[in-house]
Amino acid sequence: MKRPKRSGAGARPAHLLDTGTLLWALGSPERLSERARRSLDAGENIVSVASYWEAVVKTQKGLLSIPDLATWWRRATELMAVRTLPIRASHVTALAALPALHKDPFDRILIAQAVAEGLDFVTNDEHISAYPVRTIW
Repeated sequence: MKRPKRSGAGARPAHLLDTGTLLWALGSPERLSERARRSLDAGENIVSVASYWEAVVKTQKGLLSIPDLATWWRRATELMAVRTLPIRASHVTALAALPALHKDPFDRILIAQAVAEGLDFVTNDEHISAYPVRTIW
C-alpha cells in the first residue's frame, strides 16, 4: 500500500474522512468514536470531492437537508481545516481493482482514493475493513 510522502520530523499523519465522518464531525461530534476524534484532532484531515458529490445526491433525494450546498461545502472545509482531494485517474484505476464487496459507489471511490493515496480511512462502516485499506474508528 502506498503511503503519503511527508517531510519533516513533525509531520502529522494524514487520513481520509468518510462522508458520514465529515457530517458527524460538523454536526454531531459525540457520534464519533474516541479514536476517530483523536485522529481528527491530531492528523491532517482530508476530504474527497466525492463526499461533496454524495451530499448533493443525498440532498436531492431528501436524505439530507442542506439548503445551500456550495456554501455548506465551503464552510465545512474551512471549519474542519481539511485538504480537499479531487478524483484522479489513479483513483479510478484503484477502484477498478477493488473486489466487489461493497455496493455503495461513493464508499467504493473513497476506499479507492484511500488505497491509491496510501491514506488511513476514518469510517464507522465495518464492511470496509474487508478492503486493503487501514480504517480508523
